[in-house]
Amino acid sequence: MALDEAIAKRTSVRYFSEESVSEEAIKELIEAAIRAPTASGLENWIFVVFKNKEAREKLYGLIAEGMEVYYRAVKLPEEKIAKLRKRIYEEGMFRAPVYIAVFIDKRVRFLPGKEFDDVEFIWSVESAAMAIQNLMLKAVELGLGTVYVGVTNFREIEERVRELAGLDENYYLVGVIPVGYPKNEPKPRKRKKGVEDVTKFI
Repeated sequence: MALDEAIAKRTSVRYFSEESVSEEAIKELIEAAIRAPTASGLENWIFVVFKNKEAREKLYGLIAEGMEVYYRAVKLPEEKIAKLRKRIYEEGMFRAPVYIAVFIDKRVRFLPGKEFDDVEFIWSVESAAMAIQNLMLKAVELGLGTVYVGVTNFREIEERVRELAGLDENYYLVGVIPVGYPKNEPKPRKRKKGVEDVTKFI
């Protein structure tokens, strides 16, 4: 598959079939991820794969909780929150055979001194984000679907995801990626803005 095709086909998949994802495929995803640029060559990322059913169920519950926090934060009415619960608990939105949680190790850095704490953190998150994009594009090539889940970053939820991953407070969760074979044919959406709208030449 050409890169242009993978980019065009990548879309957020929220509903997955029950078909399992092989360990070999998961390793291919992570191999693609770690080819991403990494600030100062630190490679201070870690990919925690949730494949065990019990761990997946716990993580799924945290995603559901995070979605509800998100809906309430934007002050959506209760009927919309009830529909969200239906999509999650009855229709299985975000329920996947594999979840990959991407963390950074905040202790691994290049520049000494507290004055560089913020920029080091930003660089690490950017590196992990680029790794996630590589992973998602590789998933397209393998016929897999993915979606970026950011609602697990709410503080009280992020802490529980870390505990579930067996990591301490030195690690920061950049995102959780559900992975699986799409339940339905993925339909990439057109972007609202074109190249002309978002590009400035100087």
